[in-house]
Amino acid sequence: MKRRLLTGNGAAAWGARLARIDYLPAFPITPQTEIIETISNWIDAREMECRMVTLESEHSMLTAAGSSAVTGVRVFTATSSQGLLYGAEMLYTVAGWRVPLVLVNVSRGLSSPITLEPDHNDVLAMRDCGFLQIHCATCQEVLDNLLIAYRLAEHPTVRLPVLVNLDGFYLSFTREPVQIPSQADADRFLPPFDAGTIRFRGGEPLSEGVAVLDGSTYSYFRYQAHLASLQGFAVYEELGREFGDLFGRAYSALECYRSDNAEIVFVMIGCFATKAKEAVDRLREAGEKVGLLRPRLLRPFPTAALRKALTGKKGVAVIDQNLSPGKGGILLGELASVLYGIPEAPPVLASFIGGLGGRDISSEEFFEIHKVVQKAVATGVTPEPQLLYTEEELRALRKMQSVARAVRSNQGGEI
Repeated sequence: MKRRLLTGNGAAAWGARLARIDYLPAFPITPQTEIIETISNWIDAREMECRMVTLESEHSMLTAAGSSAVTGVRVFTATSSQGLLYGAEMLYTVAGWRVPLVLVNVSRGLSSPITLEPDHNDVLAMRDCGFLQIHCATCQEVLDNLLIAYRLAEHPTVRLPVLVNLDGFYLSFTREPVQIPSQADADRFLPPFDAGTIRFRGGEPLSEGVAVLDGSTYSYFRYQAHLASLQGFAVYEELGREFGDLFGRAYSALECYRSDNAEIVFVMIGCFATKAKEAVDRLREAGEKVGLLRPRLLRPFPTAALRKALTGKKGVAVIDQNLSPGKGGILLGELASVLYGIPEAPPVLASFIGGLGGRDISSEEFFEIHKVVQKAVATGVTPEPQLLYTEEELRALRKMQSVARAVRSNQGGEI
């Protein structure tokens, strides 16, 4: 095992390489392009045996990924943001085919307005498509969970595609020390794909297709996929323990950080959770009973684990790096559905929206979130959802608006 400084993109490329992928359909989009470039360079240097094909769009890319996976080969691809949405039709389609491929999404905010920085609206828009979703917070997690993702997708009780998500720029282009397993150790954890009945041979008169079904039959197949997704929780837990036995880094569907005796708990996904950990440590040093929960699996949602971890807590702060206009934070709604009606559910479930378009969340803001929830616990009044935004940012925005008005006025335009 060797240790290198890798970006999140580099870690994803190494995960695909160690998985011995057979086929890579690709289309470039910032900020995931480095993944494809890295693998392409390895293929050109004959360091990696893989067929790479560039397609004309993300829709074609995902069509190629799904159709090739049907033949029984191990398939990998990656996208981001607008590209993920452009291929949305095929995400639903290939999940319905029950093919075990792995897709990396490097989260980036969606238009409009346009940004190159991350938030989670792109990946959360696809939470209902049928792909399992694994969300990573560090570069090491990206590499490790690529290997776990193939075992998960190829497991006979699951057989569904898996999406591995990492945050653009903050993680995709940040270098961190990463342990890279040897190919021999990776092969021990992830043996060659046994396609079973999934196969296609040019010389055999066998075809697979999707027929138009009536509602009754359609309901059966959709629900079977749902049940298979639910199986993914136990399978991921088992694989996470097996990975830990082999490599010393165990994974669970729900990361619990200093939450056992906590009274107030932060809940969030993505790499900003590492900043939340640092805030938890500093609050603990100040004598506050606070912890962090971070779902690694978003589909299937770790319902039972969250209920167990949050039972008896006094207050929960859900920090959503996304926004569903007209509703609010998506993770808040997911968590509320888990906690509703259970005995000893936290009486305070507070919503905070932050990190949109890559906007930072500072340690001071985590401290302020804790104060707000602490006050809510004392008064019994849950606060209204809040956007993390400072007075300084508001002044800068007003100044920009003032300049824009002056420019329009000088040009004779209407305000």
